[in-house]
Amino acid sequence: MLSIIKKFFSSREHNTISEETDPMKKFLIVGLGNIGPKYANTRHNIGFKLLDFYAEKNSLTWETAKLGDITSHKLKGRTFIFLKPSTFMNLSGKAVNYWLHHEKIPLENMLVITDDLNLAFGTIRIKTKGSDGGHNGLKDIQNTLQTTNYNRFRFGISDAFSKGKQIDYVLGEWDEEEKKSLPERLEIGCKAIESFALAGMNITMNTFNGK
Repeated sequence: MLSIIKKFFSSREHNTISEETDPMKKFLIVGLGNIGPKYANTRHNIGFKLLDFYAEKNSLTWETAKLGDITSHKLKGRTFIFLKPSTFMNLSGKAVNYWLHHEKIPLENMLVITDDLNLAFGTIRIKTKGSDGGHNGLKDIQNTLQTTNYNRFRFGISDAFSKGKQIDYVLGEWDEEEKKSLPERLEIGCKAIESFALAGMNITMNTFNGK
């Protein structure tokens, strides 16, 4: 299956957001997190971290815009618009809703990246719909958009915390072993993001879920 994906990654081209782009070829990739250096290296900010990793890998520059930081990338005829909301995690829906409408992107072309306590560290699970799973960022997006039918990319952070320590764990920084493994997991995450737009959800889920 990976051979199917690889053919989509042979040609890369950077570009800025273009209003003339076919809406069906535009994709909004949202990484959830909290703004500020206090949260930068926390588990809860994996959405921001993955997008930052992708941006650095592809020499993209972030621009502070309405309700978030934005950058874009053109690859194989698709335009990726990356968003890091500046509304803080619990109000993510406002930024998501604004940029979906501002860029006229169909809901099915949006992918939301978030942390997940129910998955082992680094495990990827991509789904086309589902509950918020107790995640406040997803809950606000669901309430704002009035639907659970949007694509989400869950990145496992595991549940290695003692009773009553969940908040400290989620808002805590990666341990040394996790830091060593993160680059490899983030690299796979970047390929999953590209596959979402280039190969479609079914191939992406079959290829990357559980990796």
